[in-house]
Amino acid sequence: MDNIADILNSICRKAFSEAGYDPAYGKVGTSNRPDLCEYQCNGAMALAKTAHKAPYAIAEEITEKLKTYPQFSKVEAVRPGFINMDLDPDFLSSYLSDMAADERMGLSVPERPETIIVDYGGANVAKPLHIGHLRSAIIGESVKRIGKAMGHHMIGDVHLGDWGLQMGLIIEELRDRGMSDFTLSDLEEIYPAASAKSKEKDECGKLTEAAEAFRERALSATAALQNGDPECRKIWEHIMELSLADLRKNYDALSVEFELWKGESDAQKYIPDMIEDMIAKGIAYESQGALVVDIAEEGDVKEYPPCLIRKSDGASLYATTDLATMVEREQLYHPDAYIYIADQRQSLHYLSFFRVARKAGIVSDSEKLTFLGFGTMNGKDGKPFKTREGGVMRLSVLIDEINEKVFERIRGSRSEEEISDEEAREIARIVGLSALKYGDLSNQASKDYIFDIDRFTSFEGNTGPYILYTIVRIGSILEKYREAGGHLPKAEEMSSHTEGYRKAMEACDAGKKLGLSISRYAEVIGSAWEETAPHKICQYIYEISNEFNSFYHDVKILSEPDEEKKKSYLLLLGLTRRILQSCIDMLGFSAPDKM
Repeated sequence: MDNIADILNSICRKAFSEAGYDPAYGKVGTSNRPDLCEYQCNGAMALAKTAHKAPYAIAEEITEKLKTYPQFSKVEAVRPGFINMDLDPDFLSSYLSDMAADERMGLSVPERPETIIVDYGGANVAKPLHIGHLRSAIIGESVKRIGKAMGHHMIGDVHLGDWGLQMGLIIEELRDRGMSDFTLSDLEEIYPAASAKSKEKDECGKLTEAAEAFRERALSATAALQNGDPECRKIWEHIMELSLADLRKNYDALSVEFELWKGESDAQKYIPDMIEDMIAKGIAYESQGALVVDIAEEGDVKEYPPCLIRKSDGASLYATTDLATMVEREQLYHPDAYIYIADQRQSLHYLSFFRVARKAGIVSDSEKLTFLGFGTMNGKDGKPFKTREGGVMRLSVLIDEINEKVFERIRGSRSEEEISDEEAREIARIVGLSALKYGDLSNQASKDYIFDIDRFTSFEGNTGPYILYTIVRIGSILEKYREAGGHLPKAEEMSSHTEGYRKAMEACDAGKKLGLSISRYAEVIGSAWEETAPHKICQYIYEISNEFNSFYHDVKILSEPDEEKKKSYLLLLGLTRRILQSCIDMLGFSAPDKM
């Protein structure tokens, strides 16, 4: 089925065409003045100059055409040239009934589903995940799930940092300590120590001889590993075994799932041929001993430096590995598009290697390359979020703190007779994840935001727990009705309940507002996907939650004596719950049975 925005746009375009105007001006949007109308078209304003007519005169012409369409109960031209529209109750009720009967609730299936790779991990092995890894994981998982909901084949790749200098540093530090065996806890101490040793400076601010010597050894060890040295390879394999187990555990705690667990090491074998191909095509050339590719293009408003593909000592860089990874992905998965999610401060890196990828023919001109850069997660002081001691917080510690905060809230409102500690802990885990993810995703990805654990874990306001509380409240109402012997049809049993939805929306203003918002589900999800903007889904479900809670307070539901009215209310509640559950799944969390 078509989404409601497409239906209204199609009608309005026809009206403009029937009046002799370009149908492109017939774009309809939800009204920013809901007290005046439900939908609005401003095309007459934009058309006036071209048509050499007053916008109000054009709006009146279009209004007369639109009045012939049964989808509207009211259409009026308003000075200076707005076209205001209200939907016909029968049309809206019928649309909601069709949504409820549709497994996808109005989301159309693409004619040609695309294969899209989402690169949103980027963790380094041998190091625990910290809050710097949070946003890419949360945003990436949501973008991937929205794409799946839209009907595309989404492939999430963790893209581990498992092959660079940090490996050489660890190998040499292990040798210095005479350690042939080690644990994850050892690694967590070894890498920072090795990194510090390679950066030690003297009083003049220069690297000490010992630091330079250690760094040279680490570079040699890195090269030996990459060239297949058996001893280095054995150490690397043990590091990977320990690190992957810990990373999987941490990502599982975030409900983040990757289809691919590949790293930079997987791309190494593609590098030599890739570089030779760039040289053969004449796009890669030597500059001061290094190999570079020019990325400047006609129309650039500022100068961009060449992209460094190979250092003068023969070493690869992030751009080299990312390009080689793209070569691998093209050969193995034949994607139609890529979405990369990383800190927006890396925007130049992504612009550079995207341009090289196109210039080198690694990807075709038809393949879409998207970089979604995110802002910083800050503390209440406006600075990057830190521990109380001023260090970088581990992700596991942050998750534990949020879960504990939610547990305290549950324990403060529910007695042990009502809910056991064990059950409260499990609910706190589910609700805590919603607090963390919604707190992040409700902000536009590119913007910085303040991480406020007290606000995020609140059961009131624009928070994850508030959304979950709404879902649980609806579930409780529906369950009480069933326990009392009532029966509501399942989606697959529904052919038409137009009259039921109409009655529910006529009950009060909140009922009509709720019905209107629900009808926009497919439109909102489509927009969130097109703009890679999960925050739009957060805005949507907060709106729906507020409207449902207003409806809940304005009408008697289970105590309604008229059984037909009661069923109509429950029909609206059931569809509301389905939509909220579908949306939170796209955001990467779920709702408990009770709170």
